[in-house]
Amino acid sequence: MSAFPFRGVAMGCDYNPEQWPREVWREDVALMREAGVGFVTLGVFSWALLQPAPDRWDFGWFDEVVELLHGAGIAIDLATATASPPPWLTAAYPEILPVDESMRVVWPGSRQAWCPSSPVFRGHALALTEQLAFRYGDHPAVRLWHVSNELGCHNGRCWCDVSAAAFRRWLADRYGSVEKLNDAWGTAFWSQHYGSFDEVLPPRLTGASPNPGHELDFARFSSDELLAHYRAERDVIRAHSAVPVTTNLMVTAHQDQQDNFRWARELDLVSNDHYLDGRLPDPRAELDFAADLTRGVARREPWLLMETATSAVNWQPVNLAKRPGELLVDALTHVARGADGIGFFQWRASRAGAEKFHSALVPHAGADSARFREVVALGDALARLAPVAGSPVEAEVALLFDWEAWWACDRPSMPSGELRYLDAAHRWHAAFTGLGAGVDVVHPSADLDRYAVVVVPTLYLCADADADGVAAAARRGAQVVVTYFSGIADERDHVRLGGYPGAFRELLGVRAEEFAPLPPGVTVTLDDGATADLWTEVLAAPDAEVVASFVDGPVAGAPALTRRGVDAGAAWYVATRLDAAATAALAARVAAAAGMPATALPPGVTLTRRGRHAFVLNRGDRPAPVDVRGTDLLTGAPFPGVVAGRSAAVVEEV
Repeated sequence: MSAFPFRGVAMGCDYNPEQWPREVWREDVALMREAGVGFVTLGVFSWALLQPAPDRWDFGWFDEVVELLHGAGIAIDLATATASPPPWLTAAYPEILPVDESMRVVWPGSRQAWCPSSPVFRGHALALTEQLAFRYGDHPAVRLWHVSNELGCHNGRCWCDVSAAAFRRWLADRYGSVEKLNDAWGTAFWSQHYGSFDEVLPPRLTGASPNPGHELDFARFSSDELLAHYRAERDVIRAHSAVPVTTNLMVTAHQDQQDNFRWARELDLVSNDHYLDGRLPDPRAELDFAADLTRGVARREPWLLMETATSAVNWQPVNLAKRPGELLVDALTHVARGADGIGFFQWRASRAGAEKFHSALVPHAGADSARFREVVALGDALARLAPVAGSPVEAEVALLFDWEAWWACDRPSMPSGELRYLDAAHRWHAAFTGLGAGVDVVHPSADLDRYAVVVVPTLYLCADADADGVAAAARRGAQVVVTYFSGIADERDHVRLGGYPGAFRELLGVRAEEFAPLPPGVTVTLDDGATADLWTEVLAAPDAEVVASFVDGPVAGAPALTRRGVDAGAAWYVATRLDAAATAALAARVAAAAGMPATALPPGVTLTRRGRHAFVLNRGDRPAPVDVRGTDLLTGAPFPGVVAGRSAAVVEEV
């Protein structure tokens, strides 16, 4: 990957000057300098004004904005403006519009109304990209290129006939013969056997449960098809510019359209958009997880938070405003976990449009507001963190995560419709971070040699080679924790026969004959006093120590938690969803077995280390003691050992 394009730990924002009269632009630039804005993302949704008609271009106003920013020393992340086609394009070529699984056209009137497989759309998008790259490719203000916007967010999958033809080509390349396709999809079931690739359609609306292999491959294809579009725009840019190229991923709980590990190989810099989701049980725990996962996607290199919110968003049932202090703590959470830049949507809150009630750096109340004063304070805080830039995040724990496993796990016709792939990942991540442990969220194929603990949460879909890597980590000395519903199926979503948990059965020394999931609201008790819910198994432990057993429930007397020594390490199996306290206790026990210095942190406090700097973040309302010594970069004074409520310290440790 290229060197990080902005200085220090930069603050930035989406800037949409076309929403405002020219006389506001100079005020914008002056306020940006006051706030410490170091970069802006420019042009994301500007296509209709940059190309108002098929044969007419208008860059005059855009040139003016570029020069204003450049003159103020503000770097530009230049978008290709291809995210949303202008009305003239969809009117002239309605065939570019996406189609849903019921074959309903998704019409213009919102954003990103285009089919990823459409050659017509791609031709027009590349023409616009060519114009921008030729005009600004060597402009000194342009420090980063930004292809499209949140690819996959609203148009990740299309079921139209053009997409169907592209899907068939993708399948032919993947399998080579229709016989191999039939084998992969198990088409002997329900008379689905194909005679040729020409008979295959996307998995459109069906009358009963769809074929899981068909759906899994369509998810893979859709991710690859969007990635092909990204590469096409990127390659046009590279013909005119040596500046790094990225696009804003959405590594977050509410977006699963792309295999971001595959995408990261094509990005010069990994950037991510993340917004707190108030629909989740613990939105800020998910923030922690997503930031650690983004770092895993970036292969532990510094990454850019392209977008987040200063306060409320506009697209949730109830859009919660941030309380004083939360903007600072949330932003520093991303920095603590590897981000070297923090961007926001957007600079000014819009007066009109679908996102007019989305928060911004300059709110509707204007610069004379508590929110803008917090923004200025955040800009000052980020400027003080320049010594942190480029430093690695310390992590002793690896937690395995895979988008393909997510796609396969959260499908119909599973043992329990209550089980969700993200649940165990979030729970175990929170348990270890609650001990102050650093957690890298990595692909199952990652090199695990550096880690004292390896967690395998609900890795339903698992390749043999990845399971072998987990076993090798245990033999080397790692403590391995595998949870229920892991290793069940191979890459084709074929169940491994011979007993569960399939790929990990030998490593764990256990064998389950049958799953016994629990109805919602039903709990079971373990003989160590813990409670659990969601999942139990008809489990035997022929080659493992039984650490705890079920006292009641459908499998009373069966093992619930086992441990098996493996050369220098050990492999633990958790055959149920433990309550939060029991999960935390087991994480502490595993950490101790791994020789990790882990102590439970006060509620609401996180502790993350980047190089020699400890990020102490307190989300709670009350002061909290933390055993860290050194100088706080944010104040320049010795850290007193206590962090105030809704506040932060970044301590250069001694």
